Amino acid sequence: LPPGGRGLARRAIARDIAEGADVIMVKPASQYLDIISDAKEIGKDLPVAAYQVSGEFAMIHAAAKAGVFDLKTMAFEATEGILRAGASIVVSYFVPEFLEWLDR
Repeated sequence: LPPGGRGLARRAIARDIAEGADVIMVKPASQYLDIISDAKEIGKDLPVAAYQVSGEFAMIHAAAKAGVFDLKTMAFEATEGILRAGASIVVSYFVPEFLEWLDR
């Protein structure tokens, strides 16, 4: 869908639900928090999955490497934002790092 196509995304979500979707998937996640929120509103009884794609992962790593922010802090903050927008499932390339960080 085009980046500015919020109405189109809302119609696609409603159509997918009408066609029997079991999950609503939004990707990329961080750039479409409004769509995640809309999906939660439109599909009240369905889980909303958000895919934090490789570009988001790479962008956060690159900025952390450049000293813009702490990697761990930003990885958690970006994921918390996705959850706060309404996602009930987050698919992320950060999972191995999250498991390591949470194990400490």
